[in-house]
Amino acid sequence: MDNTNISTNSKSLISTKRLVLCGLFAAILCISAYLSIPTPLPMAPKITMMNFMIFLIALLFPVTESFLIGLVWFLLGIVGLPVFIGGGSGIGYLIAPYGAYTWAFPIVLVVLPLIRGKNYNRVWYTICGIIGVLIIDLIGMFWLKSILEYDLKTAFLTGFIPFLPLDLVKAVVVAQIIPAFKR
Repeated sequence: MDNTNISTNSKSLISTKRLVLCGLFAAILCISAYLSIPTPLPMAPKITMMNFMIFLIALLFPVTESFLIGLVWFLLGIVGLPVFIGGGSGIGYLIAPYGAYTWAFPIVLVVLPLIRGKNYNRVWYTICGIIGVLIIDLIGMFWLKSILEYDLKTAFLTGFIPFLPLDLVKAVVVAQIIPAFKR
């Protein structure tokens, strides 16, 4: 049998092993929406481990894989699987007052891998994590301001300040544990 017509593409975009790893992290990202702490704010969703996983994926994977993981998770949520914060799903969830925090995640999954560089640097990765927090919380705050017609102070006090401390802790912790995951 002549095998000259069969070619293997060793320079494929993502290897099978990496694709399986991406699928695993997409599944973990979906599950992280259910690991939550209730907030005292009446309209605010629960604080979940989703931010932690977003930062871990964005600081661990190259941009292509990070985007792929986020895309799988996001599309699952759009079509109705309950993978968004608190088991939310669908377009209605994304355009609700707190929906922008969720659609800011894919932005972070692209931006952080692009700015972090290829070599781990604890200080720079921590700064990148903080940038990710600011992206998520500012997008969420401005969407909240727009949808609920809040003034800037009210939006800041209800849509930014309550989430900032815990989000910063998550981002800083992730930046410190990245070397353990790279091994």
